[in-house]
Amino acid sequence: MADSETIVVIGAGVIGLSTALYIQQYLSPSQSVLLVARDFPSHESINYTSPWAGAHYRPVPGSSPQALREADQAKRTYNYFKRVAADEPAAGVKLIQGIEHLEAPSAEYLDSQGMRKLHAHLDGLRYLTKDEVPAGVKWSVTYGTWVVNSPVYCAHMLRKFILKGGQMKQYTLADVREAFSVTPKVRTVVNCSGLGFEDPKSFIIRGQTCLVRNPVSATITRQNADGTWSFCIPRPLDGGTIIGGTKQPNDWDPNPSSETRARLLANASKWFPFTLESGGQFDVIRDIVGRRPARKGGMRIEVEKLADGKSIVHAYGAGGRGFEISWGVAEDTAGLMLENGLLRAQAAL
Repeated sequence: MADSETIVVIGAGVIGLSTALYIQQYLSPSQSVLLVARDFPSHESINYTSPWAGAHYRPVPGSSPQALREADQAKRTYNYFKRVAADEPAAGVKLIQGIEHLEAPSAEYLDSQGMRKLHAHLDGLRYLTKDEVPAGVKWSVTYGTWVVNSPVYCAHMLRKFILKGGQMKQYTLADVREAFSVTPKVRTVVNCSGLGFEDPKSFIIRGQTCLVRNPVSATITRQNADGTWSFCIPRPLDGGTIIGGTKQPNDWDPNPSSETRARLLANASKWFPFTLESGGQFDVIRDIVGRRPARKGGMRIEVEKLADGKSIVHAYGAGGRGFEISWGVAEDTAGLMLENGLLRAQAAL
C-alpha cells in the first residue's frame, strides 16, 4: 500500500506493551504497529524489570504535579485491572484484600479529608481502628486491590498484541532515532524505553526482593518506624509470593545481598500472616534484583516533533509504579497521538 505507515513502539515492558496494545484500536487501515525491544517477556535480564515486579496497587498521597498525575493514571489503571481480573482469567490478575500498616505516617496520611478523596474509588475501603492493628502501628487501612503475576501478564499482553495484528522485532537500539530505520515508512516512534536514551533526568532504582512458595491471602504494606518499608504480594496462578521493601537509587550492584534477604524474610515472618504450616520458615524460589527506570519529576509523556513530518512520542520513566499506572499512561500517550494527528480519532469496534 503506497501510503502505508508503521508506528514503532520501543520497549516491551509493561508500559510499552500496554501502550502498543491500546493504540492498536485507533489505527487507520493503512497503519500497523511494530514493537521493537531488546528484551521480551520470555527473556530474563536485570535491566528488563517488568517480569520481576511485585505488581500490586496501593494509592500514594501527594500534592506535587507528579503525584497528582500518577494518582489519576493509577485510578484509571485500577479500574482497568478490575475488568481484566473479571474477563481475562489467563492474564494473571486477581482481586484481593490490600492492607497498609504505617508506624510513622507522614502529614499527608493524617489529612483525613485528603486521604478519603485519594481512596474514594477503592472497593471495600475501611480505616482500621487502634485495637485492630499490630503494636506500634499509627495508621492503617484495608481495601480491595489487585495483584499481578507479572511474567504471566506481560506474556498475555504480548500475545494479545500479536493476535490483533501487531509485529515484534528483537533489536537493541543505540539511539531513539534509529527506530525510524528498523522498518520502512516509519513516521512515528513511541519511546517506552524505560530510561529514555541518556535522558539526564533518568536514573535507576535498585530493588531486591525474594520470591517464596509460601502462600498469603492479602497484599500487605508496612512502613517501619525508621521509615523503611516491607511488603508481601501474592502472585496469582500459583506464582508464589514476592517479599520486598528495598529502594536504592543509582545502585548498580547486580548481585543479591544475603543480608538483605535475611532482613526481608525476618520482617516478613514477624509481620505478615503466612499460613501456619510455614512455621516462620520460607521456601525460597529465588532472590530477585531489578533496576526500576525512574525519572526526576516523573514520567516524560510528550510529543517531540522532528523534521520531515516525523514525531517521537515519549512515555518513559515510571520508576517502581509501572504496573500501577500502566493503563493510564497508555491512555494518555494515545491521547497525545490523537491530538497530534498521529492516530485516527475513532476507536475500532
